[in-house]
Parts: sequence; C-alpha cells; structure tokens
Amino acid sequence: MSNNDQTLAIHGGTPVRKEGFAEWPIYDELEEQYLLRVLHSSKWGGVGPVKSDDYSPMIPQAEKKFAELHDADFAVACCNGTVALTIALQAAGVRPGDEVIVPPYTFIATAFGALAYGVIPVFADIDENTLLIDPEAVERAVTPKTRAVIAVHIAGAPADLTKLKEVTTKHGLVLIEDAAQAVGAEWEGRKIGAIGDIGTFSFQSSKNLNSGEGGMIVTNSRELWERVWSIVNVGRIPGGAWYQHELVGQNYRITEFQAAILLAQMTRLEEQMQIRESRTALLDSLLSTIDGISPVPAPEGTTKHAHHLYMLTLDKEFAGRIDKDEFIRRMNAEGIPLAYGYVPLNQNRAILSSIREWTGQERYDACPVCEELCAKRVLWLHQNVLLSDESAIEDIAKAFRKVIASYHVNT
Repeated sequence: MSNNDQTLAIHGGTPVRKEGFAEWPIYDELEEQYLLRVLHSSKWGGVGPVKSDDYSPMIPQAEKKFAELHDADFAVACCNGTVALTIALQAAGVRPGDEVIVPPYTFIATAFGALAYGVIPVFADIDENTLLIDPEAVERAVTPKTRAVIAVHIAGAPADLTKLKEVTTKHGLVLIEDAAQAVGAEWEGRKIGAIGDIGTFSFQSSKNLNSGEGGMIVTNSRELWERVWSIVNVGRIPGGAWYQHELVGQNYRITEFQAAILLAQMTRLEEQMQIRESRTALLDSLLSTIDGISPVPAPEGTTKHAHHLYMLTLDKEFAGRIDKDEFIRRMNAEGIPLAYGYVPLNQNRAILSSIREWTGQERYDACPVCEELCAKRVLWLHQNVLLSDESAIEDIAKAFRKVIASYHVNT
C-alpha cells in the first residue's frame, strides 16, 4: 500500500471507495404495469365500486399476500407505520392516560404513535449486546397504569418475543410488535408480526418493502382485526351499512396506487433478503479480523433476520478514547456511508414535554445502557448497502481497517 493509500482521505489521501452503493428503490416494468392497471381502472382509492369487470382491487390483494407472508390470519393496510401504532393501541383497548412500555432505542414514531392517542410512553432500557428492549427492564417498568408493551424489532432483528410474552402474560398486558424494520423476519421459526397480539409494519421509502408511504397491521385475532378495520375506515364495521359508524375512527386508508407498488415489490422481497443475508455474512467475517469494532448480534431465537440495518458497535476501550462523530467523518471521507444512528428517545424534548402536558408531571426514565451506546459506540449502514456486490462489502472492511489503524498511529 502506498503512503497516499495509507493517508486518510479526510487528510488528502485516496478514498478506499470512489463508487457508490446499490441504488434504492429497485423497480422495473412490473410496477409500471400495475400502476397503469390502477390508472385505467378509475378505482384509485380504497373505497367505492369497481367499474371494470376485469379489474381486481389491489388493496385486498396486498393485504392477503402480506398476511400470508407473515403467517397471520388478518392484515389491514393503512397510510403509514406511525399511524399503524396508534391504531394498534386503540384497537387493543389501550386508552388515553394509560401507559405503554417502549424502548428508547427506536425511531421517534414508536413514542409519537402512542402520544398521538394520549397514551404515555414509559422507557425500558435495551440489552447492551443486541440493542433490543430488555425483558427484565420491561418487567421493572410495569406500573398499575401499564396496559401494553411495544417490542421494536430494530434493524430487522426480532426482540426476545418469548421472554416478552412471559412478562405480558404475567401482568395481563397487550404485546404489540413494531416490525417497521423487520418484514420477513422470524423468531424461533415463526414469522414475526402476529406472535404478539398485534403487529405493525411500515412501507416508507427506506424500508425493505417500499411503497413510498404506507403501513400494515397484522393479527391472528378476528376481534382485533374487526376493530382495526373499523378504525382505518372511519368507524365503519366490516359488512355494515355505508353510514353505520360504531367506533371512532379516521380515514387511514392507502390508495390503490400504493398497494400496486407494494404487490410488485413483494415479488422481489425473498431474493433481496437472501442477498442481504449473504452480504451480512461476508461483512461479519471480514470485520471479525479487525480490532476495535464488532457487528451487533441477533438475539438467540432469531431464525431469520431482515437486515434493514447493519449495526456495529465500537469496542468500549476504543470508543472511550475517540470521538464518534469524527470516526464517522473519517469513514464517510473514505466513501462509506456510515451513519450515527438513533439518539435516546428518553431524552427527547418533544416527548418529555408531551408527557408533562398529558400527565401534569415531570418524568425522566433513565436508560444508561442506551444513552452510553448512542453517544459513543453504535454505528449503522443502511439496507441498500447490503444489496451491493461483494467488492463493495470488501471496501467497507478495508475502510474500517484503515480508519481504525489511523487512531493507533496517532496514539
């Protein structure tokens, strides 16, 4: 390696990678065909008559295929994954003023979806190794006001649903799976989503299954399905009259256009999951020879990982003597789109002020594991990177080796 190759790109050296990574989204003529089919049908929305005898509405097809994909009896499409969480809480009988236990390491929608309905999020810390909600911390967070637990499958790795179900069953709580990042994942051989009482998914643009925007709610309970369907459809009831509104609901429906894209995207999901799995295994192997950094393992019981993110942690000793932001800048300069990751939601001002507004009390849930990991150690690569060819994965490892070595040279 020449001296210029050893010099960090941020200091004027040659970047490890000058090419980009796999583009996202991926589409072809199938999306175009399905969209044109909707366009020409004149049935663009989720309600109203079908005007053509040879047109089969896309939304019911997407719901059926998605339920089958996750071994669920029922699925209801909705406008996004954030709203899906609010709907799930409402359908499960959680009421304004009740508490729901959530992890602090997740997208803010997990907490906002509760607060939008007046449900108070209580934060339970995460497991240091997997970054997923810690079932023991969940049990410690239960109070007389607790009505539900939201298990977030971060990065596509299932939370420990076995232990969480034990906790929720013991305390008579609803278990909601926030599976926004985990389409196709499995826990102990079962598809996630309907292992708990109810599960929610997101089809926002960055997700492994993408329809621009959109969400899905799955369950094995007919009663929950009927309530979800009603809430999504402005309080109507399945099979009821047009102006028969028996629950308080909203128009949370998606359009036929979104469902068309979703159906087309589902045809590629399994192949893309296999590519991500292969690239993840390669990157795990390459990084295993580099001191200072470790891939985040999936918990025991994971039989299929969705790999929406590739998460890593800097080793404690190394992280303690460097600046995480500077490390990311050095990696980015080498052509690697390394990201900072989440910040702890238990410290978010909007959430804390909303809790104060709803309850009239100041509250802070200390989550020291999450706080330390976010500030110093956790790093991300997004799912599209894992769809790149093997040479791209090798470049990621080369850049990590180069950047980490630069700190040893400087100390």
